[in-house]
Amino acid sequence: MSGPTRSPRIGILALQGDVREHVDALTHAGAEAVPVRRRSELDAVDGIVIPGGESTTMSHLLTVFDLFDPLRERLADGLPAYGSCAGMIMLAGTILDTRPDARHLDALDITVRRNAFGRQVQSFETDLEVTGITDRPDAGGPMRAVFIRAPWVESVAPDVEVLATVPDGPAAGRIVAVRQGDVVATSFHPEVTGDRRVHEYFVEMVRR
Repeated sequence: MSGPTRSPRIGILALQGDVREHVDALTHAGAEAVPVRRRSELDAVDGIVIPGGESTTMSHLLTVFDLFDPLRERLADGLPAYGSCAGMIMLAGTILDTRPDARHLDALDITVRRNAFGRQVQSFETDLEVTGITDRPDAGGPMRAVFIRAPWVESVAPDVEVLATVPDGPAAGRIVAVRQGDVVATSFHPEVTGDRRVHEYFVEMVRR
């Protein structure tokens, strides 16, 4: 008889941002959540979460901690990843309105506009339908999404799945959640609302 299935070990990049909230959400979703600040910690995880924060500062800190190239290599090798807000920017292939010296991880074939909501329609909340999450049986209804100086996705490659768009208001139709293979990203911060469905979705993805 086989033993119990091991909980996936998911790292949270712990250089900046709301790390504690992601740890709590991942733990409640059934993962072993661990902070990642060193190469050895990165090497030991089954998936990685890149939290919100400030994307240009995050790219600088990744370089300072000698994590940028190792993380980019692991992503290229198929490490599952979830990025929220600045994490979406870091995972993108093309970033608009950023500094020339900013670096990105090139794990999603998308074009992201940095601080799009902060500059153009300000921070706000709305209810979202998210493919693969809110459309499941007994899903519990739409997801309350919090956008804080958030990016949006300007365009996606054909193999990128759009999971959610803003339903109404000045930003109606803007793409705010995507998935490509085992990499998923949201413009919003599910870790701050207590709604753990995005984290449960990611933990399931890592487990598979």
